[in-house]
Amino acid sequence: MTGSPDEGWPAVFLDRDGTLMRDVDYCGDPKDVEVFPEAADALARLKKSGYKLVIVTNQSGIGRGYFSEAEYRAVEAEFLRQLGDGLIDASYHCADVPTSSSIRRKPGPGMIFEAQRTQRIDLRRSFLIGDKASDIGCGRNASVRTILVQTGSGASQINCGADWIARDIAHAVDIVLTQQR
Repeated sequence: MTGSPDEGWPAVFLDRDGTLMRDVDYCGDPKDVEVFPEAADALARLKKSGYKLVIVTNQSGIGRGYFSEAEYRAVEAEFLRQLGDGLIDASYHCADVPTSSSIRRKPGPGMIFEAQRTQRIDLRRSFLIGDKASDIGCGRNASVRTILVQTGSGASQINCGADWIARDIAHAVDIVLTQQR
């Protein structure tokens, strides 16, 4: 699969907590980061197939004052270190609290639309993988295909309107690679 600056690149938008790493409520400490063992190999398969990989993550712990932007950045750095170099093309986070009317906070599509502009992404050929109904809502609101993983919160949210349900990130990648268009 290829893209070009004229047509845009296909992308897989990825939730972080519960999808690529163990979900820790309001993760503000790098010591709590535990990337799922299958994540790096799964994402490498997507990269090899020509997808841009973009993290879109709600981080209301910043907005609630549970941790700072700098602490979030330290967690993100540890996450990327454990995942391995060169896999993630961009990362977007929203610090807004759930009661805000922010279009950036999932299920709003703002982070995806921002990535579309800055990363030259073709949403028609893109996917979102996440473990919560808000992730799936975000993907649907941006008109990308959605996959709910049953890691994190996903096992309890199977009726959220996802296009597919996957056991974990490796299974979700299998689905993406069989649906290429």
